[in-house]
Amino acid sequence: MVQQQVDLSNRRGLIVGNYCHDVLIKDGNIIGENLGGASSFISNVLDNLSITHCNYISKVGFDFSYSVSHAPIVSPSSPTTLFHAHFVSNPNLNRSSDRVLKRIHGCDPISPSDLPNSRFDFGLAVGVGGEIVPETLERMIDICGVVFVDIQALIRVFDPIDGTVKLVGLRESGFFHLLPRIGFLKASAEEAPYVNVEEARKWCCVVVTDGKDGCRVYWKDGELQISPFLAVQIDPTGAGDSFLGGFVGGLVCSLNVSDAALVGNFFGSLTVGQIGVPKFDSRLLQAHLFHRLVKAKMFQKARLSSLRIDAQPGSSLSSVGQGFLVKAKRFHRLVKAKRFKKARLSSVRTLDRCNQRVKEEIHRRTMESTASREIRDVGLELRKSAGHQEFHSSLVGAKLVTTNKPQ
Repeated sequence: MVQQQVDLSNRRGLIVGNYCHDVLIKDGNIIGENLGGASSFISNVLDNLSITHCNYISKVGFDFSYSVSHAPIVSPSSPTTLFHAHFVSNPNLNRSSDRVLKRIHGCDPISPSDLPNSRFDFGLAVGVGGEIVPETLERMIDICGVVFVDIQALIRVFDPIDGTVKLVGLRESGFFHLLPRIGFLKASAEEAPYVNVEEARKWCCVVVTDGKDGCRVYWKDGELQISPFLAVQIDPTGAGDSFLGGFVGGLVCSLNVSDAALVGNFFGSLTVGQIGVPKFDSRLLQAHLFHRLVKAKMFQKARLSSLRIDAQPGSSLSSVGQGFLVKAKRFHRLVKAKRFKKARLSSVRTLDRCNQRVKEEIHRRTMESTASREIRDVGLELRKSAGHQEFHSSLVGAKLVTTNKPQ
């Protein structure tokens, strides 16, 4: 039952990146005008997963056209960031991208003073129009336990004449010195060459999305290919943002990295089938369908919580973390032995108590450099779980239920 689950949705998150106006243009004709910006797609995923304890810091202009669940900061003197995405019916096979993106104008950048004077369990730096500056990312790292960064927030530059989006190398971006303090770095296959994945993976976990081929996860000691989900692409806008929202949502729901990446692929595949911010079928998120799949992997919560304690400079795994792991493993053995009904209530209560103690210890400790040390020290946590393929099959079935509904 729902009330017997460990409540994971109260982890506090900080999402930083502007909303924007997106105009889709095909063969010179406007085919759509929509709410855009990574924050809009990510909030759509996290809200649908009931991950609601998040602060969204986004700036818009006086001309902002949409109603959103998370109110932005309104600039009195700057218009909302506006992008034109140009598509053609018969793209040249030699083109490296399926669209040409142009920033027509940009809203004010987000400064460190715009961020709350508080602490967060995780943060997402997801700028799209150059609104995140190095000082802001550094401040995010200081106040968040682990920071997820979409590389587009760091390496995009804009042609001074027509606003065409171009990419620069991470080393030349002004953000490179912060790489060792980043937890997860997400890039598309098109963006990956500008990152130098082989170097970046020494410092953090790197996730490279590749559309119909799924994604690949890199860390210091290995890499994984994560399977895709079939999709008919209508509009690729926001697919990477929905991926990141699903990936982070999976981790918050206690999945390991490989299974969370599956959830990211899942939401990315749903997004490309719609124009603009997608609408998800409510049946997809009912407890008997999606959340049941997450609940089946509750024991992995112990690993994520304990690792964050272990991640501090010069520290070994605390007694709290060790006890938490032991209890979680014992709980998992009982589940495998088909004694779940008898063990569930007492074990979940134990997990609740241990989880609270872990949280208290986390907040007593310095959070700086947490993420990079997690990845360096525990590469095994990034490997596929025993039930990874079954989890993928279950998500395929969930998608079929919601996409093959009668008209």
